[in-house]
Amino acid sequence: MRIDVLSKEYPPEVYGGAGVHVAELVRALRGLADVEARVRCFGAPRDEPGTTAYAEPADLAKANAAVRTLGVDLAMVDDCAGADLVHSHTWYANMAGHLASLLHGIPHVVTAHSLEPMRPWKAEQLGGGYALSSWAERTSYEGAAGVVAVSAAMRDDVLRSYPSVDPARVHVVHNGIDTTDWSPAVDPDRVRELGVDPDRPSVIFVGRITRQKGLPLFLRAAATLPPEVQLVLCAGAPDTPEILAEVEGLVDDLRATRDGVVWIAEMLPRPDVVRLLTAATVFACPSIYEPLGIVNLEAMACETAVVATATGGIPEVVVDGETGWLVPIEQATDGTGTPLDPERYVADFGAALVDAVSDPERARARGKAGRERAIEHFSWPAIAEQTLGIYRSLL
Repeated sequence: MRIDVLSKEYPPEVYGGAGVHVAELVRALRGLADVEARVRCFGAPRDEPGTTAYAEPADLAKANAAVRTLGVDLAMVDDCAGADLVHSHTWYANMAGHLASLLHGIPHVVTAHSLEPMRPWKAEQLGGGYALSSWAERTSYEGAAGVVAVSAAMRDDVLRSYPSVDPARVHVVHNGIDTTDWSPAVDPDRVRELGVDPDRPSVIFVGRITRQKGLPLFLRAAATLPPEVQLVLCAGAPDTPEILAEVEGLVDDLRATRDGVVWIAEMLPRPDVVRLLTAATVFACPSIYEPLGIVNLEAMACETAVVATATGGIPEVVVDGETGWLVPIEQATDGTGTPLDPERYVADFGAALVDAVSDPERARARGKAGRERAIEHFSWPAIAEQTLGIYRSLL
């Protein structure tokens, strides 16, 4: 069985959870008998066998970002000839999968990592291109033979956003984690080189600077942390200059009243992220939209307790009182996920952070329970087998 996997992100060009998912899923699929997994991705040429990259068409260099994306999709379509099935990830590659399905008469599977109707703030980033990305996603989902949702909450979002999609075609297969690559790594010297004191308690955030990740809300909540607690921000790739300026202002405010605020804007290699997670007292996930949250699994695999928003698929990963703390939130139903009472949410998140760092032994115990849960419930070989079962049901 030949499966063509279509994705914007693929190593080494990975900047979010969807790219991590694609890389790990492909590796696991290639380990299965009778499966040939080919990758078609955006960006610079790759040396990996069975992997083809596609650059943006030069004659679209000045076009809207969404138009450039669709240009890459069109370049992929013809090359999918000979595949038994195409599997696309995120709206960036969904249209390539949809058109390949029509052209070659093969099933198209889409994985729902996030949904455009649930991220209306992307209009800030894409302008009129948001209407194009929304059209591409809707058309692809409604035409897909199968939809994989990375959580039960995401399945609900798919059916609510696209009510014409047959519920029988929407399957839940959780994201996974490689608990070998993501495992505790104690390296105090390297942690110091990165600007963090391993002998002080710390709260760490890892993620892109987007509205959905809730970083501005988290920075306000962090102001309540005891003065000895460090704040470590592995945060970059801002969606817009406006949100970057907002985050910079909040960080400046924190630095004016406390020390130990460490902001690492560049994307760190995985081993360094693992070292920082291992050294942290607690990992913070203040997302207001998170279909599942691979970052939580990464922290748990490093034996780091998690403080996270009780939204989306996060409660399917983080067990309140066992592997971390879940912070309740009442949210707008207009697709933005905006807290109805931001001050209350900030106060509740701050209180959970303070509670987490107040008892390091309890935090360590929850971190160990988190790794056990990651190993038991979120292994990639099992996820690949579940995905293969969906493929077979469509052929």
